[in-house]
Amino acid sequence: MTYTIETIARSLGAQAFGDLSLEIDAVAEPQDAGTRDLALAMKPAFAERLPEGHALAAVLWEGADFETLGLKAAIVPARPRYALSGLSKQFDHGESFPKGVHPSAFVDPAAELGADVTVGPLAVVSAGARIGAGSVVGPQSFIGACATLGEGCFLREGVRIGARTTLGARVIVQPGAVIGGDGFSFVTPEQSAVERTRASLGDQGEGESQHWERINSLGAVHIGDDCEIGANACIDRGTVRDTKIGARTKLDNLVHIGHNVVIGTDCLICGQVGMAGSSTIGNNCVFAGQVGLNDNIFVGDNVIAGGATKIFTNVPKGRVLLGYPAVKMETHVESYKAIRRLPRLFKQVADLQKAVFKNTEND
Repeated sequence: MTYTIETIARSLGAQAFGDLSLEIDAVAEPQDAGTRDLALAMKPAFAERLPEGHALAAVLWEGADFETLGLKAAIVPARPRYALSGLSKQFDHGESFPKGVHPSAFVDPAAELGADVTVGPLAVVSAGARIGAGSVVGPQSFIGACATLGEGCFLREGVRIGARTTLGARVIVQPGAVIGGDGFSFVTPEQSAVERTRASLGDQGEGESQHWERINSLGAVHIGDDCEIGANACIDRGTVRDTKIGARTKLDNLVHIGHNVVIGTDCLICGQVGMAGSSTIGNNCVFAGQVGLNDNIFVGDNVIAGGATKIFTNVPKGRVLLGYPAVKMETHVESYKAIRRLPRLFKQVADLQKAVFKNTEND
């Protein structure tokens, strides 16, 4: 892939300066950039490492002087980090899966494949499945019975799509993800110790041991357009109704979405987040790594939860949370500051006690 500075800048809607005919083969960090690389020096701290490399051109911030930095050309986008989205797409070599249906793949005669669909080696497409035009089913992937993939979906290696699952258009699924596994739903013949504990908030009562009976998952999973599902993420099908993920929502690696969960549009769910069954998440929410959500709760739109936050109750829209249990971020920060002051406070109290006792003895 070779582009001129002029071509790259035009594709990004960015300004370009210097030798616009300079040819670029790849992007690189400033210290690693060669003469045909475009260095990503998008702020002054990054530009400080340009002398360690050999870049002739770079992506710079507004107002930067490319000549002073020893460059022959520069691209200056309005929002440099956002420009990385377009740049990475432009220079992405992809997975290079061979086109068409591989001879080792199994496609059931009752499945429907749209135009230009790729099915990789050892992949399985079950009866009644429908694969939209231009979609890619990677090597060793499995598409269950009556599952539907929209146009332009891209499934990496070893993806598992359960029966009746629906993916919208242009959904990307990273290696090893499982969409449409059964929900974790079990029940005891009589009221269980867990149910009593939950009702009493601590007392499990008296009772004999009971066995757990499985509740089958009759629902499916529905994922909207332009979503991305990270590697080894697991999304359980619903018990009766479908588990749903809204358009353009992105899930990181190792995320677990329980049965019946509903997630809105444009959410960002980072690594190791776990959402218990029947929780409902609004639009434009961001959950940092290892956030946990209780079952049967509601989280409003535009909620942000910091890393390892544990959410046990309903959250109104627009709230910024942190901590275990979750509280407003500013409240958590103030509480933590107070905790750090406790040793000093204890010492002061001990000193005061000694002084009081000493004065009492003298009286």
